[in-house]
Amino acid sequence: MIRILIADDHKLFRRGLRQTIEDAEGLKVEDEASNGAEVLTKIAQKFYDVVVLDISMPGSNGLEILKQIKDSSPKTAVLMLSMHSEEQFAVRAFKAGASGYLTKESDEEEIIRAIRKASQGGRYVTPDLAEKLAEALSTGPGRTPHESLSDREFQVFRLIAQGKSLSEIAQELHLGSTTISTYRTRILEKTGLKNNSELTRYAVEHRLID
Repeated sequence: MIRILIADDHKLFRRGLRQTIEDAEGLKVEDEASNGAEVLTKIAQKFYDVVVLDISMPGSNGLEILKQIKDSSPKTAVLMLSMHSEEQFAVRAFKAGASGYLTKESDEEEIIRAIRKASQGGRYVTPDLAEKLAEALSTGPGRTPHESLSDREFQVFRLIAQGKSLSEIAQELHLGSTTISTYRTRILEKTGLKNNSELTRYAVEHRLID
C-alpha cells in the first residue's frame, strides 16, 4: 500500500484529489495538510511514501517546504502539483529534490502514474518537459538571467512582477519590508534590470507569471 499525504490549501481540491487517488488500487491517502507548517508536523510524526505538495500555499514557499521534507525524511518522495505552467517552476523543483512536477490541469491517470513512479524511487517527467528540463539543468552558457536567482529571490521577483508592493510581499511572506527591499536590489543586480516595470515586462516575456 502506497501511503500518501496531500498538502494543498483548498479543501475542495484536496477532496477531489483524495477521491481520485483512493479510487486507484494500492493507494491510500493517510492524511491531509492545508499549509507548510502542518506538512512538516505530520512528516515528523509519520512516514509517508509520497507527499503530493502544492507549490503555493499560504505563508509558505513550496520549494522551501520540499527541501525541509527531503532533509527530515529523505526516503519520502515529493510530487509537486501546481497551477503554474511547468517551465516556471519545474526545474527548481527537481533541483530541490522533487520526484515529479504536474500542473493541476493534469488528468487523473497521469497523477496516478506519477504517484506510482515516485513511490518506486523514480522521477516523473512529462514528455513536453523532458527536453526543456535537460537543457535547463545544464550549467553551460545560454542560461537566462532569472535562473541565477535563489528560490526566495525568484519568489519575490514573481510577486513584484504581479504588481504587489514591497509591504504586501513582506506581509505575504512573513518577512520584514527591509528584507524584501534587499531581495529586490539583488534581483535587479542579478538580472540587469532597472526597475519594477522592466521586471514585469521580463516576467511576461519569459512566461514567469500567469
